Amino acid sequence: MISLTQIGATALACVVLIAIPGPSVMFVVGRALTYGRSNAVLSVLGNAIGCYLAGVAVAFGLGPLLERSELLFQAIKWAGIAYLIWLGVQAFRKAGSISEASPAIKGSRSGWEAVRTGIIVGLTNPKSFVLFTAVVPQFINPAAGDTTLQILLLGLIPLFIGLLTDTTWALLASRARSWLARSPRRMTTVARGGGVSILGVGVSLALSDTRP
Repeated sequence: MISLTQIGATALACVVLIAIPGPSVMFVVGRALTYGRSNAVLSVLGNAIGCYLAGVAVAFGLGPLLERSELLFQAIKWAGIAYLIWLGVQAFRKAGSISEASPAIKGSRSGWEAVRTGIIVGLTNPKSFVLFTAVVPQFINPAAGDTTLQILLLGLIPLFIGLLTDTTWALLASRARSWLARSPRRMTTVARGGGVSILGVGVSLALSDTRP
């Protein structure tokens, strides 16, 4: 049902869009600097799941509804922004306690919390809906059959590309964090920087006019 041409064209378009650092990268880097590698990688997984859930929603009809309802779109957008700002403030406030914690505790948060946080961020990111309403549908072939299934299958491409690129950023940021963690003062600064990064994601989305 899905041709190699469709896969190649979708992958190329998604690489161009996803490889450029944006809100997802800022979010992941912020988590890596604040909580460490494991938390950041799990946040990447959650973010990818959240983005794909947005694609599933679009495939089953939410896309046209978002295009018609400004209120619904803004509600989803601002719920995500509020959550990101809350995460950023929490990370900034806890920076001091993180730097004073023992090496075994530093950066520790539950794996489920990291995945859940990533899912919420990915699902409420307006760019997730833009990707599945404006980009992926461009490569659907109506003559090939079920368009819903095509969106679901082609949507796996940006999911895997996002996993690869965001994980790379998470590993790079966590490596820098490990070096900086040798100094409690630097660790506090880095953790606060992570909180500011997450806050920056919320602010950037608030100022953007992204619309499906």
